[in-house]
Amino acid sequence: MNLLLMEIAGWFGYLQRLEVRVQVILLLLVFLGQGALRQRLAPRFPLAGRPSVMIPSLLGLLSLALGLAHQPWGLVLLGLLLYLGWLGLGGVRQVLGRFIQHQQLQLLETRLIRPAYLLVSVLLVIRVFDNPQDLALIPIGEWFGSEVTLGSLFLAMLTLYVLAMGTGPPSQGVAWLVQRSVGISNGSRRALALMIRYTAVAFGIVWALDHVGFNRTAILAVAGGLSVGLGFGIKEVFSNFVSGLWLLFEGSVRPGEVLFIEGDPCEVRSLGLRAAVLWRDRDNAELVIPNQTFFTNTTVTYTGSDTMRRSQVLVSAAYHHDPVEVIALLEATARSQSRILPTPAPKGLLLHYGDSSIDYALRFWIANPMDNVSICSEVQAGIWRAFRDRDIEIPFPQQVQYQVEGPPKS
Repeated sequence: MNLLLMEIAGWFGYLQRLEVRVQVILLLLVFLGQGALRQRLAPRFPLAGRPSVMIPSLLGLLSLALGLAHQPWGLVLLGLLLYLGWLGLGGVRQVLGRFIQHQQLQLLETRLIRPAYLLVSVLLVIRVFDNPQDLALIPIGEWFGSEVTLGSLFLAMLTLYVLAMGTGPPSQGVAWLVQRSVGISNGSRRALALMIRYTAVAFGIVWALDHVGFNRTAILAVAGGLSVGLGFGIKEVFSNFVSGLWLLFEGSVRPGEVLFIEGDPCEVRSLGLRAAVLWRDRDNAELVIPNQTFFTNTTVTYTGSDTMRRSQVLVSAAYHHDPVEVIALLEATARSQSRILPTPAPKGLLLHYGDSSIDYALRFWIANPMDNVSICSEVQAGIWRAFRDRDIEIPFPQQVQYQVEGPPKS
């Protein structure tokens, strides 16, 4: 570790050179001062006011000016090339967008492509000050009886990061090929993709530990400690992990399905290995539910075999109205609603005789369970208008109080 600190301190000696400080100052002026310059140029020259045009132009002019003045200009040229490469990642995104979904592409870009480019840029900058190969040989400590160098640790961490962040699309591609060949379900395909991904990460961890220099005995000791932790400390996490794989293979809880959670219909947005994310329409909230909940509690689904759902609204009418006429009017009102399915046909029922009214139910079928609340609201508004037009009374409980005199006083 002391050798590493000494190497880093030596870089500051390189910055003591006048020609190096001049280039660093020019780079800082370009990147920090381009905002003020853009505000002045944008009204007259909209194209020149864009950072993607202004910064490369300024860096190119500075490189040309330093070259004509016979002054070193390598750092300015490196800054120009790195900035152009950063802009070029936008073109890579457009090309990959033809083959990868938008959400997956965004994750791949933010977690792998751009971090990888930043890492390469840092290595190129370090190469100006020092030799990266010499830095890789610097020992940084001794772990489990094995000496670890900076290069071996960096390569191990880089491999783990790439496997964790970059194995998503390849594993999904392999699972898609298996689905096309064998004919497995979509839930099994997603489960297979996750298993391939985590298997690759597991092998990557073992390789990284071996590459760093951990002996096999130490790795077995760590694995034994993890097995004890699975039995005591993190058994809930492991249970959710296994439950998530089972749900994916079984397909009973899959993205797009509508589940009835705590009295509200919720749509499954995603199903991970730890928890499922459900969306509740009434307040635009996302519920994160552990996977093992679906094994220990009863879950009502409206989309297990199809998305049709039977719904109903309750209404009352006065006793002096003919029930046959009321039921016919309820069914006609339901048939007039565009979002109610014509088949099975709406059905009006007389439920029971109340204290001040006859209670009816109108049952009907809808195509999307998530629209149940809004459809019921439309139906009830339609019933109110139909009752008003036919002079059908919706009574409400009334109480009449009588004053009773007490017994005569003796």
